[in-house]
Amino acid sequence: MTEVSTEESLAHLRVEHRDLDTVINFLVENGHPDQDLTRRLKRRKLNLRDRITRLEHTVAVSAGS
Repeated sequence: MTEVSTEESLAHLRVEHRDLDTVINFLVENGHPDQDLTRRLKRRKLNLRDRITRLEHTVAVSAGS
C-alpha cells in the first residue's frame, strides 16, 4: 500500500466511523427497540476504530523512517 492509498483508506474509515456514530446516536436517542442492531453497530464502530488506529500507527512508523 502506498502512502497515498493509506491516507485515502484512513479518510474513508474515518467517514464510515462518523456515519456509524451518527446512526447509533440516533437509534439510542429515539429509543429504537432493536438492541441487537445497536450492539452490532457499536461493535462494527469499535472494529473500525481499531483499524483506524492500526493504520495511523503504520503511517507514523513510515513517517519516522
